[in-house]
Amino acid sequence: MHNRVAIVTGAGTGIGKAAAVTLLKDGYRVAFAGRRREPLDQAIAESGINADRALAVPTDVASPDSVKALFARVKETWGRLDVLFNNAGVGAPAVPMEELTFEQWKSVVDINLTGAFLCTQEAIRIMKDQDPQGGRIINNGSISARAPRPNSAPYTSTKHAITGLTKSTSLDGRRYNIACGQIDIGNAATEMAARMAKGVPQANGEVAVEPLMDVQHVGDAVLHMANLPLETNVQFMTIMATKMPFVGRG
Repeated sequence: MHNRVAIVTGAGTGIGKAAAVTLLKDGYRVAFAGRRREPLDQAIAESGINADRALAVPTDVASPDSVKALFARVKETWGRLDVLFNNAGVGAPAVPMEELTFEQWKSVVDINLTGAFLCTQEAIRIMKDQDPQGGRIINNGSISARAPRPNSAPYTSTKHAITGLTKSTSLDGRRYNIACGQIDIGNAATEMAARMAKGVPQANGEVAVEPLMDVQHVGDAVLHMANLPLETNVQFMTIMATKMPFVGRG
């Protein structure tokens, strides 16, 4: 047991849920943040951990006021923040770029990029003023931070931008003992990735089934990054289903 505090966004399902529950089981006090309360409460209940170490905080990361309320709640409840996992993200319909609406583009940018920025701002404000000073911010970059899938311009653009945010946060956070790293995840078995097992479009126009990996491996990787001492940082980590088409030509 320890007294470290973490916030995980998009914590109701998938990767966020796996990471939040893994942190909770390791002894963290964890704020589960997401748009809907029911999945957050369910994730906490399924963890089997005493509820006094978990908070379910409905949050819209694209809303500055909602993000401020999340971080204020955590600070008021536990007094500090040691780890932020910027995980919340959405995609747009897989249609040709010219067919995307402005609203579809903006929704992805607002949640994936602006949301991570807003959460990072609030985390820095807490981390630089607490005693002991500092903390760690981990961004979910996704494999799409490295290479796009067909018809994924909004998602891929935001995930490439997350890499820039990670580097800037890592640099600007140095003076406050704030470390920032990025985890790029490929084909974790979640509801969002379930379609991979049925076949998804490839760059050559074919449709192919892709292998998946247990999402718990991602939760364990986030925990490893979180538990490093602040003088050590995983700047970039890629964790993926070994045989997914990514390295080389597939």
